[in-house]
Amino acid sequence: MTKRPMRVDILVGRNIRTCRLQRGLTQSELGGHLGVTPQQIQKYENGANRVGASRLDQIAGALRVPLAVLFDGRPSTGNGRMRNGHATPDLSGGALLAHPHALRLAQAFAEIPGTRKRSAILRLIETIGNGRPRHQRSRRGRRRLH
Repeated sequence: MTKRPMRVDILVGRNIRTCRLQRGLTQSELGGHLGVTPQQIQKYENGANRVGASRLDQIAGALRVPLAVLFDGRPSTGNGRMRNGHATPDLSGGALLAHPHALRLAQAFAEIPGTRKRSAILRLIETIGNGRPRHQRSRRGRRRLH
């Protein structure tokens, strides 16, 4: 019988990954700071292996963040729940940024000048992602794309 990771293990792993990406470190580089393999870092980030207290302190030091940052946020209440036979995605900010390339996408998006360009890119990404852009009501009650 395999043990499933607990929510806190997944949360800490996600936060390790997010902080590592924000620092611009690879799993190999972080592992080098800690004296562990990149595979071990990957297991920590996935929540597959629990991180001991002393290792958490080392990780926080290597990432130059307060230890509490690795516990920031809460697993979404929908995390792991089923809807229509499918697991509901965790749409919290930390979970989204932990996805590969998400932080880079957000950083690049922030550098795009002009609201019109950002809106056009947002509609494109929404259309690619779910087949349709989301709509927002304007102040006059008409639907418009945001």
